[in-house]
Amino acid sequence: MDIYFPQNHEPARPVLLYLHGGGFIRGDKSDRANVGWWGARQGFVTVLANYRLAPEAQWPSGAHDVRAACDHLRDLCGAFGGNPNAIVVAGESAGAAHAAAGVLMTEFQSPKGPCAGVFLLSGPYDAQLEYMARGALGIPTPDPRNDAYFGVTHPDWAAVSIVECVDAAPLPVAVAMTERDLPQMQVQAGALFSRLVTRHGFQPDFLVIPEHNHFSAAAALGTEDQSLADPLARFVQACADRSHLQA
Repeated sequence: MDIYFPQNHEPARPVLLYLHGGGFIRGDKSDRANVGWWGARQGFVTVLANYRLAPEAQWPSGAHDVRAACDHLRDLCGAFGGNPNAIVVAGESAGAAHAAAGVLMTEFQSPKGPCAGVFLLSGPYDAQLEYMARGALGIPTPDPRNDAYFGVTHPDWAAVSIVECVDAAPLPVAVAMTERDLPQMQVQAGALFSRLVTRHGFQPDFLVIPEHNHFSAAAALGTEDQSLADPLARFVQACADRSHLQA
């Protein structure tokens, strides 16, 4: 993990844990250094974390890595002025899938307690849908992303599909996609939002980031473009404020 923090060392700052994308098979925390600098300038302790990559690491390794990162941060972030009760997990693309599984499925939650919220950008949350609707969604076969992480044979594809496995108690969630996102990401963002509301009692935010594509929204953090920066900063701060009220 790389940790970025404001120069003025104040206690109990919000903590943003951010997971990069890369289709489960590539990517590195350094690819999103702009997020670290941006977050620190907002007054957040901002953490960029790596996770194990497929095919060497397969489902549910990403969710386990999210849990490990959150547990480690609870013990560590106080040294940087972070509030261990105000950890917000965010991710894009494959990182969003790992964040969603790690936060929304109780089998992967830490016994130390849930995080303060999760912000999900353009993630794949339904392995079953992507496997069964490749033609309609324009997904190649074999799929170098999902096949590497989820495998190609499952007796029950629903068991590895986050939308089918949500069982966490309601907490703050933001489900975001971009206006020019990949079709499968747009479909799955809507599906996850719908399930959270109609089946699980959540009241998530739903965001469409204007003009951006699958890759550009997070890359714009730290520039003059505020289309993702503003709602992400508001979400992190709102989660931190809520954690103070519950303390």
